[in-house]
Amino acid sequence: MVRKIDSATRIPVPGGKTIDEYVGVANSGDARISIAYMKAPAGWDEPAQTPEFAEYTLVLKGTVIVEHDGGTTEVGVGQVFQCEPGERIRYSCGPDGAEYVAVCLPAFSPETVNREGE
Repeated sequence: MVRKIDSATRIPVPGGKTIDEYVGVANSGDARISIAYMKAPAGWDEPAQTPEFAEYTLVLKGTVIVEHDGGTTEVGVGQVFQCEPGERIRYSCGPDGAEYVAVCLPAFSPETVNREGE
């Protein structure tokens, strides 16, 4: 089926980051994959999570910092960070904030992200 998606659905998250989902459960009803544009302000961070999906993070602006069991990885413009389901990760960003695209397989959902403290 061919279709055009005209706009995103904004997914509320704490801490000032915005998530605009274009493809996924919230916007297009697709549970196989999600594609979302993220914008995080300077100094943003979020609780650690152990998602049930693979995630690919493509940085468009700024720096995304990912803490994981192997250490800490800084991901800059034009770079991608990949994690597999079941890996504990924690995202934050550098002093200039960050803009990035996240692709999740299967699609992101609040029930499968498994953020600590939620």
